[in-house]
Amino acid sequence: MRKPRWWAELSLIGVVYAAYTGGRLLVRGDEASAVDHGLAILRLEGLLGIDAERPLNRLFTDVPALGIPADFAYASLHYLVTPAVLVWLFRRRPAHYRAARARLMAATLLGLVGFTLLPTCPPRLLDAAHGFTDTMAHFSAYGWWGGEASAPRGLGGMTNQYAAMPSLHVGWALWCGVMLWRYGRTPPTKALGVAYPLLTTVVVMGTANHYLLDAVAGAAVMGAGFLLAPHALRAVDRLRAGAARTAGAGAGTGEAPPVVSGGCETFAGEHIPGQRSVATAADDTSTPAR
Repeated sequence: MRKPRWWAELSLIGVVYAAYTGGRLLVRGDEASAVDHGLAILRLEGLLGIDAERPLNRLFTDVPALGIPADFAYASLHYLVTPAVLVWLFRRRPAHYRAARARLMAATLLGLVGFTLLPTCPPRLLDAAHGFTDTMAHFSAYGWWGGEASAPRGLGGMTNQYAAMPSLHVGWALWCGVMLWRYGRTPPTKALGVAYPLLTTVVVMGTANHYLLDAVAGAAVMGAGFLLAPHALRAVDRLRAGAARTAGAGAGTGEAPPVVSGGCETFAGEHIPGQRSVATAADDTSTPAR
């Protein structure tokens, strides 16, 4: 298969990311229902005994040496590592790039469906009585972010703070991890493939940006993207093949090409072709040989 053109890939990824960002802003749910969903997740985690967010959040809040790097990681790594892995695949593993990109995009669009159907308040925005501290706001003096998610100061209105379920931080990190594990050829690369999604999961919970079940949902969305992407690629290939056949059929309906011999034909008994009209040729063929 022909290697994708870098400028076409960059344009495609830019369009999809812009659509995702715009859609994420447009599907903002109301605060009351988002809070209800967040509390329901907390209750379910409590029943299952998997509510690990509070102890992690207390640790990150009480130990700045953990909390500040975690805030930097939450605010930046998904913007750096994910594109870096895409570029690495494009340059070093081109045979696998198209399928990998399709899986990432499919999972991202599925995540947008989740934000639409289940707007969820993250732990950091719940009432303080629930025991969570917004570490991004708590340590905001050390970074470029303010008190509104990981957006730069003054740009909090450009992000949907109730898009916690699923966690695409975890989903994208899992995609990066799978790509590094499958296509990396050195032990450090494979180790990074395992460590990065695990680290991201701890970070999103410790900074009180996501619940554990948000992380689980992010992994599930990425799994669904892996399953759906091959079907999407086959559909695209069928459309392209159909368009190519249509274009070929259209080209075949034009006028027949001119006769390049210019009317020179060789008749019976002649060894050198001569210029003859159709009428003359008919007369010659009707005259019996003597």
